[in-house]
Amino acid sequence: MHAEVLHIAVASNFSQTIKTLVATFEKTSAHSVRLSFASSGKIYAQIKHGAPFDVFFSADNQKSLLLEAEGLTVEGSRYTYALGQLVLWANNGTQLLDVETRLLNGNFRKLALANPNLAPYGLAAQQTIENLGLTADTQPKWVQGENIMQTYQFIHSGNADLGFVALSQVYQQDGLSKRNFWLVPDHLYANIQQDLVWLKRAQANVAAREFLDFMRQTKAQHIIQAGGYKLPENISKGGVF
Repeated sequence: MHAEVLHIAVASNFSQTIKTLVATFEKTSAHSVRLSFASSGKIYAQIKHGAPFDVFFSADNQKSLLLEAEGLTVEGSRYTYALGQLVLWANNGTQLLDVETRLLNGNFRKLALANPNLAPYGLAAQQTIENLGLTADTQPKWVQGENIMQTYQFIHSGNADLGFVALSQVYQQDGLSKRNFWLVPDHLYANIQQDLVWLKRAQANVAAREFLDFMRQTKAQHIIQAGGYKLPENISKGGVF
């Protein structure tokens, strides 16, 4: 079989997990995979302007639905590959108060979140803040990253005391405790339903079909769960395969 190159555009929150998935896939495949990372909104805009991506892993379902409606995807290829989880994180374990209490009390200088207009996790953070009734009190302290990776860096570098990021970004860190890590309850934000689509420009790409087949295998689903995501009940039922 002729080996092909698969170019996947991936929402920033899923960067570590997709790297593990690709490494596992390439161990038993002749195909190779190239990865590009950005916010879902930025990737969507790039695809609309002709970016040469073959598959798109979004951090929400809206961008994939739009691409599907615009006729840019392989018919029937869209499905939910993961459900994201939002956390409030502080890269500082020396505080006496846990991060939830610090947020509620306003005990911080800067609060990081991704741009809600570009990044689904940023929108979830905004919804959380609104549902907690903290928008007016906290908004002057917001610092916004273009995507969830930049938001993570704001916190990791100390430029922000607290911030909302994906569970997957902090899931495997050493030293996590209830003081610097709060799993935001699901009822405070809309589901982060992460969908993927196979783009029509690459419908003849055999590597795309094989990788998406791999994504439904048990070993791939275990990697996704280990990365800090939930699995939708129908993960093995969607798509064209």
